[in-house]
Amino acid sequence: MSRSANPFRYFDSSPEVIRLVVMMYIKYPLSLRNVEDLLFERGIDICHETVRLWWNRFGPMFAAEIRKRRVDRIRAHTHRRWHLDEDYVKINGEMRYLWRAVDHEGEVLESYVTKTRDKAAALAFMTRSMKRHGQPQAVVTDALRSYGAAMKEIGNADRQEVGRWLNNRAENSHQPFRRRERAMERFRRMKTLQKFAAVHGTVHNHFNQERHLISRDLYRERRSAALAEWRTVMG
Repeated sequence: MSRSANPFRYFDSSPEVIRLVVMMYIKYPLSLRNVEDLLFERGIDICHETVRLWWNRFGPMFAAEIRKRRVDRIRAHTHRRWHLDEDYVKINGEMRYLWRAVDHEGEVLESYVTKTRDKAAALAFMTRSMKRHGQPQAVVTDALRSYGAAMKEIGNADRQEVGRWLNNRAENSHQPFRRRERAMERFRRMKTLQKFAAVHGTVHNHFNQERHLISRDLYRERRSAALAEWRTVMG
């Protein structure tokens, strides 16, 4: 990478430290000051506002590079089933809706924030998801009628599946974000929520190794590979 394109060129700290800080704040349910204290124990003395600055600046950049590497693989999968769900998020006392698309393996494909959960919101969410990841062969949703209306609009009504227990995969995908939300003491702006949800979903995908389904040795191998790849982000 040329110096003119180096995103770290105006920072005194090393790229390794910046990557570590961003990973700790996004991956784990830690507050800004928690990250500051943990880093201080490791001999890295930075302010919690520096943690905020770095995740705001580099988090979306890291997530975009990781997402770019994964999208081609996802689009090439021939038996894709998506799970769509929406969840409530309170911002300054007002309800907003966080839509999430999850694939058949539980990988978060898209996160999208809206003020409403009507047909227009569902249509915008689904159009955005399909533009990036392609057309799924089947779409599992809950009984919200906005999904049916939106899928009819784009000609995918015959691919929709609705069932009481079919969408557990999408509902479970909200749990890591909810744990992270509590540590952050909620959000104050839709823009911040959209930004963090998108970055968090990508980073969670990258480090989620489904450790309950694989052996300890395989988990360690995959974890090491994920960390090694993270250390090369924006390298």
